[in-house]
Amino acid sequence: MPNRTDDERRLAELGYKQELNRSWSGFSNFAISFSIISILAGCFTTFAQGWNNGGPIAISLGWPVISALILIIGFCMSELASAYPTSGGIYWWASKLGGAKAGFFTGWLNLIGLLAVTASVGYGAATFLNILIGDISPKYATDFMGGDYLKQQFAWFIILMAFVTLINIFGGHLLAIINNVSVWWHVFGAAAVIGILIFAPSHHQSLKWMFTTQINNSGFGGGSTGYWLYVLPLGFLLTQYTITGFDASAHLSEETQGAHLAAAKGIWQSIFYSAIGGYILLMAFLYAATKTDIINSFDPKVNPYGGGSIITLLITALGDGALFKLVMIITTAGQIFCVAACLTSCSRMMYAFSRDGAVPGGKIWKKVNKHRVPLNAVLVSSVIGVIITLPALYKSPSGAPTAFYAVVSVAVIGLYLAFLIPIYLRWKIGDKFVPGEWTNGSRYKWMNIVAAIEIAVISIYFILPFAPAGVPGNKDFTWTAVNYAPILAGGSLLIIWIWWEMSAKKWFKGPIRTIDN
Repeated sequence: MPNRTDDERRLAELGYKQELNRSWSGFSNFAISFSIISILAGCFTTFAQGWNNGGPIAISLGWPVISALILIIGFCMSELASAYPTSGGIYWWASKLGGAKAGFFTGWLNLIGLLAVTASVGYGAATFLNILIGDISPKYATDFMGGDYLKQQFAWFIILMAFVTLINIFGGHLLAIINNVSVWWHVFGAAAVIGILIFAPSHHQSLKWMFTTQINNSGFGGGSTGYWLYVLPLGFLLTQYTITGFDASAHLSEETQGAHLAAAKGIWQSIFYSAIGGYILLMAFLYAATKTDIINSFDPKVNPYGGGSIITLLITALGDGALFKLVMIITTAGQIFCVAACLTSCSRMMYAFSRDGAVPGGKIWKKVNKHRVPLNAVLVSSVIGVIITLPALYKSPSGAPTAFYAVVSVAVIGLYLAFLIPIYLRWKIGDKFVPGEWTNGSRYKWMNIVAAIEIAVISIYFILPFAPAGVPGNKDFTWTAVNYAPILAGGSLLIIWIWWEMSAKKWFKGPIRTIDN
């Protein structure tokens, strides 16, 4: 038997030969998950979700509570990553613990989620880039593409997707360097934004206001009960939207040195440090949110960016001068780092799933180029991202591309449900599970159950209506206000189930060995 490194030997024991370039350090593995979580992306783009559904306490109290629950999910996944350090990640874990059917459904949920998250982060970055350019050049805002901001954003979205695709095809070493830079951009960039919001505005909110104020811009009533049981949990989606994608550390296992430890640490550490940094950043937002009447307004003449918009908060606190532009540059660059990392993670998942025969055309997507990068998987992931974002070209009467944001909800549901399956299966198998070097020990007995319950609860809230006009039977009901997530999520699961029953179960046997030990 030829000489192998310890990493190659572990991979061979899982049934795979070393095809990807194992050039990533443990820090780089942590960096990609940290970059995908991206507090410079999620905290900015979904701030309005927390503000309009709960207000300051959805952030000051909600963020740390939900972050702690997500960290428990991360610990459960870290244990699995240490035992099974392969690019298949979540899908491979489910197949090992629950058989081919569990692996098939987990893999497709994970892949659909990664494709949609990559697209949504790219579109979010394009939105901020478009606003930044429009602020610098008012002529651009009114003249480029006839002043149609949806077309402007989509054009930049295509450009950004092409840019990160080029970055992804030049080799794993370059990607590792970019993600390492991304970590420090997020650290120092977030620190700069926090400093600006603390020292630049002439007025600030009190700590009492930040920890006690309730805001309900959702349109739902129901008094105190409705607020605590329905509206406020919708605001917690700010945290759930932001802290996801940490499975990237598992997907990059075959390119990471000492992955049985590095991937495990990369998962939980990226959650932990993002939770702390994101909380401080969000509290700085609240500290500077003094013009609440303007921030709460949905009148486009008063607030052209929509109620609860972080853009409005920044402009009312800083004006639209140099400091505002600096903050926009910091967050936009952070979001571009994020989408590059998302595409890397997505392409590795497609490569691994195709390697095992689960993706149509898998022989194409599993090929690696001379740089030992799955080039075709990168390209198709990018193209699919653009295609599924086409609904963003169409605006509802409210001005927002409602259908697109429903797809974003489906993406997060897909990712977390994919996490749920192997976490539950690991709990079910109990002490028969053979752990790796990083383990939760006997704590898995309660941690895995808590993680499963949290995922089940947030998945239910993601499919509920976000506005009264989206509730069937409401006198003001309109399809443009409907949260399409249950239709899209249910439809996707139905298609996967039909495919399994009609065809896949006859030929899909789970992970395929590519090496004889």
